Amino acid sequence: MTAIALTPPTSISRSIWPSRPGLWLAWAMLGLLLLAVALPSWLSPADPLAADARLAYQPPSSAFWLGTDENGRDLLSRLVHGARPSLFIGLAATLVGLGLGTLLGLLAGLSPHWLDNLLMRAVDVLLAFPDLLLALVIITLFGQGTTNLILAVGVASVPRYARLVRAQTLTIRHAGFVEAAVTLGRRPVAVVLTHVLPNAVQPVLILACIGLGGAITAAAALSFLGFGAPPPAAEWGAMMAVARNFMANAPWLMAWPALAITLTVISISVIGRD
Repeated sequence: MTAIALTPPTSISRSIWPSRPGLWLAWAMLGLLLLAVALPSWLSPADPLAADARLAYQPPSSAFWLGTDENGRDLLSRLVHGARPSLFIGLAATLVGLGLGTLLGLLAGLSPHWLDNLLMRAVDVLLAFPDLLLALVIITLFGQGTTNLILAVGVASVPRYARLVRAQTLTIRHAGFVEAAVTLGRRPVAVVLTHVLPNAVQPVLILACIGLGGAITAAAALSFLGFGAPPPAAEWGAMMAVARNFMANAPWLMAWPALAITLTVISISVIGRD
Protein backbone atom coordinates (compact mmCIF):
# COMPACT_ATOMS: atom_id res chain seq x y z
CA MET A 1 0.00 0.00 0.00
CA THR A 2 1.47 3.29 -1.09
CA ALA A 3 2.00 5.85 1.64
CA ILE A 4 0.58 9.28 0.98
CA ALA A 5 2.73 12.16 2.15
CA LEU A 6 0.73 14.88 3.79
CA THR A 7 1.89 18.49 3.74
CA PRO A 8 2.22 19.88 7.25
CA PRO A 9 -0.24 22.64 8.04
CA THR A 10 2.62 24.96 8.93
CA SER A 11 3.97 24.94 5.37
CA ILE A 12 0.52 25.79 3.99
CA SER A 13 0.17 28.73 6.33
CA ARG A 14 3.60 29.98 5.35
CA SER A 15 2.66 29.97 1.68
CA ILE A 16 -0.55 31.90 2.38
CA TRP A 17 0.90 34.63 4.57
CA PRO A 18 2.98 37.28 2.78
CA SER A 19 6.72 36.97 3.02
CA ARG A 20 7.06 40.64 4.05
CA PRO A 21 4.35 41.44 6.59
CA GLY A 22 5.94 44.78 7.48
CA LEU A 23 5.49 46.04 3.93
CA TRP A 24 1.88 44.88 3.83
CA LEU A 25 1.17 46.62 7.11
CA ALA A 26 2.75 49.80 5.76
CA TRP A 27 0.54 49.70 2.66
CA ALA A 28 -2.51 49.04 4.85
CA MET A 29 -1.65 52.06 7.00
CA LEU A 30 -1.16 54.20 3.90
CA GLY A 31 -4.51 53.06 2.51
CA LEU A 32 -6.20 53.95 5.79
CA LEU A 33 -4.59 57.40 5.69
CA LEU A 34 -5.73 57.99 2.11
CA LEU A 35 -9.26 56.99 3.10
CA ALA A 36 -9.11 59.45 6.01
CA VAL A 37 -7.95 62.17 3.63
CA ALA A 38 -10.51 61.48 0.90
CA LEU A 39 -13.55 60.47 2.98
CA PRO A 40 -13.01 61.44 6.62
CA SER A 41 -16.73 61.25 7.40
CA TRP A 42 -16.63 57.47 6.78
CA LEU A 43 -14.18 57.01 9.67
CA SER A 44 -15.23 59.91 11.86
CA PRO A 45 -18.05 59.25 14.36
CA ALA A 46 -18.64 62.94 15.18
CA ASP A 47 -17.92 66.53 14.22
CA PRO A 48 -14.24 67.22 15.08
CA LEU A 49 -15.09 70.76 16.19
CA ALA A 50 -18.23 69.95 18.20
CA ALA A 51 -17.43 70.80 21.83
CA ASP A 52 -19.28 69.72 24.97
CA ALA A 53 -17.67 70.77 28.26
CA ARG A 54 -19.62 68.08 30.13
CA LEU A 55 -17.69 65.38 28.24
CA ALA A 56 -14.20 66.84 28.76
CA TYR A 57 -11.29 64.49 29.56
CA GLN A 58 -13.23 61.29 28.94
CA PRO A 59 -10.77 58.36 28.78
CA PRO A 60 -10.96 55.84 25.93
CA SER A 61 -14.16 53.83 26.21
CA SER A 62 -16.87 52.20 24.13
CA ALA A 63 -18.58 55.58 23.77
CA PHE A 64 -15.37 57.43 22.79
CA TRP A 65 -12.86 54.99 21.40
CA LEU A 66 -9.89 57.34 21.81
CA GLY A 67 -11.37 59.54 24.53
CA THR A 68 -12.18 63.26 24.45
CA ASP A 69 -10.07 66.40 24.77
CA GLU A 70 -10.27 69.36 27.14
CA ASN A 71 -13.35 70.71 25.34
CA GLY A 72 -15.20 67.40 25.14
CA ARG A 73 -14.43 66.88 21.44
CA ASP A 74 -14.12 63.34 20.14
CA LEU A 75 -10.44 62.54 19.66
CA LEU A 76 -11.01 59.87 17.01
CA SER A 77 -12.87 62.38 14.85
CA ARG A 78 -10.16 65.00 15.32
CA LEU A 79 -7.45 62.47 14.54
CA VAL A 80 -9.19 61.37 11.34
CA HIS A 81 -9.86 64.91 10.14
CA GLY A 82 -6.32 65.90 11.11
CA ALA A 83 -4.87 63.50 8.55
CA ARG A 84 -5.75 65.77 5.63
CA PRO A 85 -3.96 68.96 6.72
CA SER A 86 -1.01 67.03 8.17
CA LEU A 87 -0.41 65.01 4.99
CA PHE A 88 -1.16 67.98 2.74
CA ILE A 89 1.47 70.15 4.44
CA GLY A 90 4.05 67.36 4.26
CA LEU A 91 3.30 66.55 0.61
CA ALA A 92 3.23 70.20 -0.48
CA ALA A 93 6.51 70.90 1.32
CA THR A 94 8.11 67.87 -0.34
CA LEU A 95 6.97 69.05 -3.79
CA VAL A 96 8.37 72.53 -3.10
CA GLY A 97 11.71 71.12 -2.02
CA LEU A 98 11.81 68.65 -4.92
CA GLY A 99 10.93 71.30 -7.51
CA LEU A 100 13.37 73.94 -6.30
CA GLY A 101 16.10 71.39 -5.62
CA THR A 102 15.74 69.88 -9.09
CA LEU A 103 15.98 73.29 -10.78
CA LEU A 104 18.98 74.31 -8.70
CA GLY A 105 20.80 71.01 -9.19
CA LEU A 106 20.09 70.98 -12.92
CA LEU A 107 21.34 74.55 -13.27
CA ALA A 108 24.50 73.78 -11.33
CA GLY A 109 25.21 70.60 -13.30
CA LEU A 110 24.82 72.31 -16.66
CA SER A 111 26.54 75.60 -15.78
CA PRO A 112 30.19 76.62 -16.24
CA HIS A 113 32.60 75.57 -13.53
CA TRP A 114 32.66 78.91 -11.71
CA LEU A 115 28.86 79.14 -11.47
CA ASP A 116 28.61 75.51 -10.41
CA ASN A 117 31.06 76.15 -7.56
CA LEU A 118 29.19 79.28 -6.50
CA LEU A 119 25.83 77.50 -6.36
CA MET A 120 27.21 74.48 -4.52
CA ARG A 121 28.95 76.65 -1.91
CA ALA A 122 25.58 78.30 -1.25
CA VAL A 123 24.02 74.84 -0.90
CA ASP A 124 26.79 73.82 1.50
CA VAL A 125 26.00 76.83 3.68
CA LEU A 126 22.33 75.75 3.84
CA LEU A 127 23.37 72.19 4.64
CA ALA A 128 25.30 73.47 7.65
CA PHE A 129 21.97 74.29 9.34
CA PRO A 130 19.57 71.59 10.58
CA ASP A 131 16.35 71.50 8.56
CA LEU A 132 14.17 72.47 11.50
CA LEU A 133 16.38 75.41 12.45
CA LEU A 134 16.46 76.66 8.87
CA ALA A 135 12.67 76.36 8.67
CA LEU A 136 12.35 78.35 11.91
CA VAL A 137 14.51 81.12 10.45
CA ILE A 138 12.37 81.30 7.32
CA ILE A 139 9.14 81.43 9.34
CA THR A 140 10.61 84.14 11.55
CA LEU A 141 11.43 86.22 8.48
CA PHE A 142 8.16 85.74 6.60
CA GLY A 143 5.64 85.13 9.38
CA GLN A 144 3.39 82.29 10.51
CA GLY A 145 0.65 80.50 8.60
CA THR A 146 0.14 77.30 6.68
CA THR A 147 1.58 78.69 3.43
CA ASN A 148 4.75 79.94 5.09
CA LEU A 149 5.01 76.66 6.98
CA ILE A 150 4.96 74.72 3.68
CA LEU A 151 7.54 77.04 2.12
CA ALA A 152 9.79 76.87 5.18
CA VAL A 153 9.83 73.06 5.35
CA GLY A 154 10.18 72.80 1.56
CA VAL A 155 13.06 75.28 1.26
CA ALA A 156 14.87 73.58 4.14
CA SER A 157 14.93 70.33 2.15
CA VAL A 158 16.18 71.91 -1.10
CA PRO A 159 19.93 71.26 -0.53
CA ARG A 160 19.51 67.47 -0.37
CA TYR A 161 17.67 67.31 -3.67
CA ALA A 162 19.94 69.86 -5.34
CA ARG A 163 23.14 67.95 -4.60
CA LEU A 164 21.72 64.63 -5.84
CA VAL A 165 20.31 66.16 -9.06
CA ARG A 166 23.61 67.93 -9.71
CA ALA A 167 25.56 64.69 -9.31
CA GLN A 168 23.21 62.88 -11.67
CA THR A 169 23.34 65.72 -14.19
CA LEU A 170 27.16 65.77 -14.25
CA THR A 171 27.12 62.05 -15.06
CA ILE A 172 24.34 62.11 -17.65
CA ARG A 173 25.50 65.17 -19.59
CA HIS A 174 28.53 63.19 -20.81
CA ALA A 175 26.58 60.03 -21.60
CA GLY A 176 26.67 58.67 -25.14
CA PHE A 177 22.97 59.21 -25.91
CA VAL A 178 23.19 62.86 -24.83
CA GLU A 179 26.27 63.51 -26.98
CA ALA A 180 24.56 61.75 -29.89
CA ALA A 181 21.50 64.00 -29.54
CA VAL A 182 23.74 67.09 -29.55
CA THR A 183 25.64 65.80 -32.59
CA LEU A 184 22.36 65.30 -34.46
CA GLY A 185 21.61 68.99 -33.98
CA ARG A 186 18.87 68.87 -31.34
CA ARG A 187 18.37 72.11 -29.46
CA PRO A 188 19.97 72.27 -25.99
CA VAL A 189 16.61 72.86 -24.30
CA ALA A 190 15.14 69.78 -25.99
CA VAL A 191 18.16 67.68 -24.98
CA VAL A 192 17.85 68.78 -21.36
CA LEU A 193 14.09 68.17 -21.16
CA THR A 194 14.11 64.91 -23.11
CA HIS A 195 17.31 63.19 -22.00
CA VAL A 196 18.98 64.87 -19.02
CA LEU A 197 16.06 65.80 -16.78
CA PRO A 198 14.14 62.46 -16.81
CA ASN A 199 17.29 60.46 -16.04
CA ALA A 200 18.50 62.90 -13.37
CA VAL A 201 15.18 63.02 -11.52
CA GLN A 202 14.49 59.28 -11.39
CA PRO A 203 16.65 58.49 -8.31
CA VAL A 204 15.56 61.76 -6.66
CA LEU A 205 11.95 60.57 -6.59
CA ILE A 206 12.96 57.76 -4.25
CA LEU A 207 14.64 60.28 -1.95
CA ALA A 208 11.51 62.44 -2.10
CA CYS A 209 9.31 59.52 -1.05
CA ILE A 210 11.52 58.94 1.98
CA GLY A 211 11.78 62.68 2.61
CA LEU A 212 7.98 62.95 2.76
CA GLY A 213 8.06 61.36 6.20
CA GLY A 214 10.65 63.88 7.34
CA ALA A 215 8.56 66.74 5.98
CA ILE A 216 5.49 65.52 7.89
CA THR A 217 7.56 65.30 11.07
CA ALA A 218 9.07 68.77 10.59
CA ALA A 219 5.66 70.31 9.86
CA ALA A 220 4.20 68.68 12.98
CA ALA A 221 7.15 69.91 15.06
CA LEU A 222 6.67 73.49 13.84
CA SER A 223 2.93 73.27 14.51
CA PHE A 224 3.77 71.96 17.97
CA LEU A 225 5.88 75.08 18.52
CA GLY A 226 2.95 77.27 17.51
CA PHE A 227 3.93 78.14 13.92
CA GLY A 228 1.25 76.09 12.17
CA ALA A 229 -2.51 76.03 12.11
CA PRO A 230 -4.02 77.81 15.15
CA PRO A 231 -6.52 76.11 17.49
CA PRO A 232 -9.10 74.65 17.22
CA ALA A 233 -7.80 73.24 13.93
CA ALA A 234 -7.70 69.44 13.80
CA GLU A 235 -4.04 69.07 12.83
CA TRP A 236 -1.76 66.55 14.52
CA GLY A 237 1.02 68.94 15.50
CA ALA A 238 -1.45 71.55 16.77
CA MET A 239 -3.27 68.84 18.76
CA MET A 240 0.00 67.88 20.44
CA ALA A 241 0.74 71.52 21.23
CA VAL A 242 -2.51 71.80 23.20
CA ALA A 243 -2.16 68.33 24.74
CA ARG A 244 1.18 69.10 26.41
CA ASN A 245 -0.70 71.25 28.94
CA PHE A 246 -2.76 68.25 30.08
CA MET A 247 -0.16 65.47 30.17
CA ALA A 248 -0.65 64.80 33.88
CA ASN A 249 -4.44 64.49 33.77
CA ALA A 250 -5.10 63.18 30.26
CA PRO A 251 -2.00 61.58 28.67
CA TRP A 252 -4.08 60.12 25.83
CA LEU A 253 -4.43 63.61 24.36
CA MET A 254 -0.75 63.52 23.47
CA ALA A 255 -0.45 59.79 22.81
CA TRP A 256 -2.86 59.45 19.88
CA PRO A 257 -1.60 62.23 17.56
CA ALA A 258 2.00 61.27 18.38
CA LEU A 259 1.21 57.65 17.47
CA ALA A 260 -0.48 58.76 14.24
CA ILE A 261 2.59 60.75 13.20
CA THR A 262 4.94 57.89 14.10
CA LEU A 263 2.99 55.21 12.20
CA THR A 264 2.59 57.51 9.19
CA VAL A 265 6.30 58.30 8.96
CA ILE A 266 7.31 54.64 9.47
CA SER A 267 4.85 53.45 6.81
CA ILE A 268 6.02 55.99 4.25
CA SER A 269 9.66 55.21 4.96
CA VAL A 270 9.11 51.44 4.62
CA ILE A 271 7.31 51.87 1.29
CA GLY A 272 9.85 54.39 0.02
CA ARG A 273 12.80 52.10 0.79
CA ASP A 274 11.18 49.06 -0.82
